[in-house]
Amino acid sequence: MFTTESEKRDYALKPMNCPGHILIFKQGIKSYRDLPLRYGEFGQCHRNEPTGGLHGIMRVRGFTQDDGHIFCSEDMILEECVAYTALLQKVYADFGFTDILYKVATRPAARIGSDEIWDKAEHALMESLRRSGVEFVIAPGDGAFYGPKIEYTLKDAIGRQWQCGTMQVDFSMAERLGAEYVAEDGSRRHPVMLHRAIVGSLERFIGILIEQHAGALPVWLAPRQVSVLTITDAQADYAAEVTKTLQKQGLRAASDLRNEKITYKIREHSLQKVPYILVVGDKEKANGAVAVRARGNQDLGVMPLADFLGKIASDVARKL
Repeated sequence: MFTTESEKRDYALKPMNCPGHILIFKQGIKSYRDLPLRYGEFGQCHRNEPTGGLHGIMRVRGFTQDDGHIFCSEDMILEECVAYTALLQKVYADFGFTDILYKVATRPAARIGSDEIWDKAEHALMESLRRSGVEFVIAPGDGAFYGPKIEYTLKDAIGRQWQCGTMQVDFSMAERLGAEYVAEDGSRRHPVMLHRAIVGSLERFIGILIEQHAGALPVWLAPRQVSVLTITDAQADYAAEVTKTLQKQGLRAASDLRNEKITYKIREHSLQKVPYILVVGDKEKANGAVAVRARGNQDLGVMPLADFLGKIASDVARKL
């Protein structure tokens, strides 16, 4: 498989699940009609980062990667890269990120494969970004030894840049590990392998996400979306009923039935940055209603529970 000790070392150091997906691809005979084939997994990766390079959950030695691979023919590369960039943009927008930096990392001095193959791979990546209508920069020599890549970089709340997503074109690994498909003319060919990740390290992405929203995650993403608070013990049954109704609608809700002052409970849940706090007293219980407080100390007044359910469902659907 390897022609030099350097290549062997680089493959060994790369945290990847690529060979596993090649083994899956090799199960049974594949035809050109089967392409593109897309595999993905949340894979555990490890790399020996130096102690001084570790940084909270942003840079760790063990992490989980949304590792994916697309097996395709050479003429499918451009289309797959364009579709992938569109998917990545949609995912990032859902999480509140629209300022994406695009970089194409080109061939390093130490590499495998012919210049002709590198020309094709680099051209496909650059052309895919042009068709996506985005501006990008070139990072000469920053590609992997087996292929060039697009780096999708996000900025955190204080302006630091973190590479998250990637798309890499690899003409070599599938060939070296014996992956083949039957072409239209009956010949055996090696597929092109596209290595891709949208969020990259889940730990890093979660860290950026928390900082981006200063801990106040949008309604659809918040670990707890609604807290139901009682004024006195007399509303405990009603609060439990409201909480159960919310949970049946698929919402992450919990009730606070403690015998504490309501101002204390509101303050405590506000500090936890829960998107919605519902306060229930005797009047709300009698009328099947809830007093709604939104994050940021916004008093939305008293409304029927059904109206609140409609409001929060709209928030979730719009990714607010």
